[in-house]
Amino acid sequence: MAHSALMHTYGRLPVAFIEGKGSWLTDTNGKTYLDALSGIAVCGLGHAHPTVTRAICDQASRLVHTSNLYQIPAQEAAGQKLIELSGMDKVFFCNSGAEANEGAIKLARLHGHKKGIEVPHVLVMENAFHGRTLATLTATGNRKVQAGFEPLVTGFIRCAYNDLDAVKNIVERRTDIAAILIEPIQGEGGLAVASDEVMNGLRQLCDQHNLLLMLDEVQTGNGRTGTYYAFQRYDWRPDVVTTAKGLGNGFPIGAVMAQGAAAELFQPGYHGSTYGGTPLGSATVLAVLETLEKEQLCARAATLGERITSGLQTALEGVQGFKGMRGRGLMIGIELDQPCGELVQLALDAGLLINVTAGQVVRLLPPLTFTDAEADQLISQLSQLIRDWLASRS
Repeated sequence: MAHSALMHTYGRLPVAFIEGKGSWLTDTNGKTYLDALSGIAVCGLGHAHPTVTRAICDQASRLVHTSNLYQIPAQEAAGQKLIELSGMDKVFFCNSGAEANEGAIKLARLHGHKKGIEVPHVLVMENAFHGRTLATLTATGNRKVQAGFEPLVTGFIRCAYNDLDAVKNIVERRTDIAAILIEPIQGEGGLAVASDEVMNGLRQLCDQHNLLLMLDEVQTGNGRTGTYYAFQRYDWRPDVVTTAKGLGNGFPIGAVMAQGAAAELFQPGYHGSTYGGTPLGSATVLAVLETLEKEQLCARAATLGERITSGLQTALEGVQGFKGMRGRGLMIGIELDQPCGELVQLALDAGLLINVTAGQVVRLLPPLTFTDAEADQLISQLSQLIRDWLASRS
């Protein structure tokens, strides 16, 4: 477009989609694309899933919004289902992952003040991404996205990701730490995976020092890594978990979940949201969660993830420039030895939607409803694109 009324906040690709069905999108010219990105881990059930579509249409025809001044039965039902599947105790609904993380940060500060800390700090990780509001931007470990928005918010301390000794050193040296905030897998940080040793160690450390362990599962949650939430591979629960993205399958909604004492920190007047947990949003969440459960999509994500990861590993083994695979379930990274952003446009031209994160990691976030045939097409098509591109660079 020669002129747009929209602020220039996105470097958009030269394509516009007008229809989606399952794992496929159609552009304005009628060309179809295999979607291996799911709107960045959002449409986990694929596009236009009939159960979600029906829930939205049915609820919209009756009641879209009232206010959290009143009881909302659909919100209660969605919250109940969410705690059943996650094992957490309480839920607060909001509109996005950034808002969910803002809620978590407020819980951390309340916890810190309750401990008698005058200026509570949250320990966050290098290369993390938690959002673009001022607090979550500060928590994010990427100087590039922070530049120009100073002064940043105080109350954060940064530490190396996957370095338990470094975390212990900070926690044991300082008395003003109230919480640790970490992504089990860094979606924007190159699909780095926190080791089991680190995750278990963080839980023990938080228990020893009465800190809140807060997990940002905005991208890892809702079945993507093979369990409803990534922490469910362990025999413990975090104190706070944030979620969004796949929670609404494209409908904008997020949530903060908490358990134990953290679940009782918010009281009337402490936090709120005009649109958080509307009848429409809540009906959508319930439909998504029930579908995840009914169609056993967590297990499917684990199986598909193994199929795609092993297939790509085999196809790219020995190729100069290929460094290896990363991720878990259907949160998959292909690490190359050089910046590879050009692959996004090449894949688009070939009718395939992918992403590149941290400069040289191809990121794949396909729908949990991907078929075996679609997975095999992704393996074949993408591995050839990568081989050809790497060969052209050597």
